[in-house]
Amino acid sequence: MNRPVAPALRALLTGLIDYAGTFAPATLPCGAAAANYTTYRAGPHAWMLRWMVLSAADLDRAPAELDGALSVLTDTDTPRAAALETKRVVRAARPVYCEVSTAELDDVKRAGYLAKVRTGGVKPEAIPSITAVADFIRTCADQRLAFKATAGLHHPVRAEHALTYEPDAPRAVMHGFLNVFVAAALAWHGDRNLEPVLTETDPTAFRFDDRAHWRDRSLSAEQVRDARTNFAHAFGSCSFEEPVRDLETLGLL
Repeated sequence: MNRPVAPALRALLTGLIDYAGTFAPATLPCGAAAANYTTYRAGPHAWMLRWMVLSAADLDRAPAELDGALSVLTDTDTPRAAALETKRVVRAARPVYCEVSTAELDDVKRAGYLAKVRTGGVKPEAIPSITAVADFIRTCADQRLAFKATAGLHHPVRAEHALTYEPDAPRAVMHGFLNVFVAAALAWHGDRNLEPVLTETDPTAFRFDDRAHWRDRSLSAEQVRDARTNFAHAFGSCSFEEPVRDLETLGLL
């Protein structure tokens, strides 16, 4: 039986994961990923799930019943999508997450769109530094610019892991999604000293009750909910089961 979820943890995790099963390292066919997403939406942890991420090439293979629950990697607007994810600022009639350099975030803000940060990949060199992630979050917080993250956040807390599911997979220290989203929530509420939160490798440093705690810093559940709603929206992950399983192992779910 799953344990009750602390109010501040529920505020942090609600709608946090965009399922991206067609992307590496899972690289599932669109039909299999769509079936997984449908299963997860009916499961006990559906409250943690937001959209399904697809490439434009897979859009025609996605079931029509997923319309409005898709985040599509494309530069062309599509009415089937809840949001678009792009490498540049494009015009669309729905939210657009723009994966651009930190120097270009001003352009994203002026266009009225959203930012996107890549937090990992299938090779060690794809993982950005603590400083780079902290700078991105601070810049977005200063501009009141909402964002999502993508890649490399399969695990709650920063640690070394295999980067793919192959037996000989390369290993590297990966960012943790608790690190990133607790740091973002703190930044939204004025804290700019983010590197220690992002560097944390001790899971017990993160505690949740009516407040979300990292060591001696904390936020109320309402403050966390505000940060998630207005700032740190979600992260894309090719696995939904892996983050859930890790949270269960830590005794948080």
